[in-house]
Amino acid sequence: MFDGIAKRYDLLNRLMSLGADRHWRRRTVESLETAPGQAWLDLATGTADLAIELAEAEREIHVVGLDPSAHMLEIAQQKIEDADLQKRIRLVLGSAEQLPFEDASFDGATMAFGIRNVPDRSAALREIRRVLRPAGRLAIVELSEPPNRGWGRLARFYVHVIVPRWGAWLSGKAEYRYLQRSIAAFPDAPTFERMLGEAGFDQVSSLSLSMGACHVFLARRPESGP
Repeated sequence: MFDGIAKRYDLLNRLMSLGADRHWRRRTVESLETAPGQAWLDLATGTADLAIELAEAEREIHVVGLDPSAHMLEIAQQKIEDADLQKRIRLVLGSAEQLPFEDASFDGATMAFGIRNVPDRSAALREIRRVLRPAGRLAIVELSEPPNRGWGRLARFYVHVIVPRWGAWLSGKAEYRYLQRSIAAFPDAPTFERMLGEAGFDQVSSLSLSMGACHVFLARRPESGP
């Protein structure tokens, strides 16, 4: 499906989030502690928006962007070259559940709007922990079910009714209606925080954005232990 919507993916994100997706990525990067010379992994990199945001925020880090969609990576590569970041961002075709990297290869990892599409989330989280160095940081930004109260009800109506129909119409892909189902099936914030802890992360926390329509999850690989 992502191969099929790759050409319109960025436009769809801007329109369906009313531009908020840029703010969510920016808040994610601002929550991280990057340093010159570090190596970062951006999972489900898609068209590389978050990878580019990372590289532009810290001019002396290198980023590897991984995604299972070849067509998304083709568009990502063009965007990276347009931003003159090809020396600092490298793209890899692959799955978050079986990362093609050695243990302790990265200082940090990010993932934007991808973890809910991973069939075995626990396996992916364990793999991320494996490739992080001790004290390595993880930030996952993901869409979530807004609370069914107050302004959250308006957000729920938008996510449940408007977004799937608009996405299907704009993309020309009926499959885009999967979005609401995938959001509804994703664990709530406390449950996903527990999953991060069970995968071996500590210092787990989350930040609710846009009336609960999005969460940024933060975690760390412990400094000691296997």
